[in-house]
Amino acid sequence: MVTAGCSLATEQQPQQGSQQTVTLVTHDSFAVRKELLDEFQKTSGIKVEVRKSGDAGALTNQLVLTKANPIGDIAYGVDSTFASRALNENVFQPYEAQGANKRYQLDATNRLTAIDIGDVCVNVHTSGLKGTAEPTTFEDLADPKYKDMLVVESPATSSPGLAFLLGTILHFGEDGWQGYWTKLKANGVKVVSGWEEAYNQEFSGTGKGTRPLVVSYASSPAATPDTKALLETCYRQVEYAGVLQGAKNPEGAKKVLDFMLSQQFQAEVPDQMYVYPAREGVALPEAWQKSAPMPGDVEATLPAQDVDRNRESWVNQWRSLVQG
Repeated sequence: MVTAGCSLATEQQPQQGSQQTVTLVTHDSFAVRKELLDEFQKTSGIKVEVRKSGDAGALTNQLVLTKANPIGDIAYGVDSTFASRALNENVFQPYEAQGANKRYQLDATNRLTAIDIGDVCVNVHTSGLKGTAEPTTFEDLADPKYKDMLVVESPATSSPGLAFLLGTILHFGEDGWQGYWTKLKANGVKVVSGWEEAYNQEFSGTGKGTRPLVVSYASSPAATPDTKALLETCYRQVEYAGVLQGAKNPEGAKKVLDFMLSQQFQAEVPDQMYVYPAREGVALPEAWQKSAPMPGDVEATLPAQDVDRNRESWVNQWRSLVQG
């Protein structure tokens, strides 16, 4: 993995005077194999400087606040729950990247390009249920037989937490989701601030916690034995990249975006960032094909405009219901 603000430079640099720099602004979960970036620099003459800027929400906020004086040339990690805000604020400039998957295109301007897909789903630690039948649906999670078993992330502070909330709104409707969360609260749901705490501290599947149900990703079982994703609870999140308006090196940024959609980069997305490649025709690693195959035609997602318009209200309502 690479760290915030680091240079992905290699010792084998192009000849003096031929190198250029592109600043890639990302969320904190960005990771890439250094050797792959070194090879890109060697062949392109572009040194990539990585600037990490919090989670997807914090990244989007920073891009909006600095759009008059952008903090980079290209940004990666704005996801489908925040994309409409970035588009409405005109943060990105048009560019039709090579290999772009039109299935996840947000509008006709090509300002954002899908890089990866991460379906947020409830995960179950099978043996942690201690003989209780596995739940399969949202409704099951409110059943008293699963009391005090579920841990979720707050939608106010966590991207997967927000995705899970949106999944319940999509499933139960704007008139029904509040009642569902009231039932979850009565059934002992535990709310924590973020994924790291939920998955690595509270979830029994990692061997550290006591709760066998957690909001995570469809891909998580690839790294955690004896777990599986409940595919009927999935909400599709797509992560995007785009060339920033006002970029100092827009042409170099376009080459970096093309690289992020290359077969080589996309093939490593699963093992590097535990998400699915957005480019069509890229095979998953063998281990993923067995333990975390990409959910079939999961199109469970709310229109971006609806999310942008209602996100703050929904989160405030959730906060009053669950934490009030």
